[in-house]
Amino acid sequence: MRYVERLIEADATASVRSVADSYDDAMAEALNGSFKAELVEHQGPWRDADQVERAVVRWVGWYTSERPHSALGYLPPEEFGTQHYRSQAALKAA
Repeated sequence: MRYVERLIEADATASVRSVADSYDDAMAEALNGSFKAELVEHQGPWRDADQVERAVVRWVGWYTSERPHSALGYLPPEEFGTQHYRSQAALKAA
């Protein structure tokens, strides 16, 4: 219930809509493919779990704050989100 309430507050949509929804699986698989292609295949192998953990944290940071996403008008998710929430605030203020 808290999850749904938070989604409503954030004006967001749940990423999982229904059981066995192929579109949900496709989104997850696309992210997994990016992760494998952009991190695992280009930066591995690693010496130990700590090195893997640091590499994953750096990749997630890069993926959300710097990497352009075609579905977001070639903006990084962080920048897209900032613009979205600014536009929502401007609409509410008007």
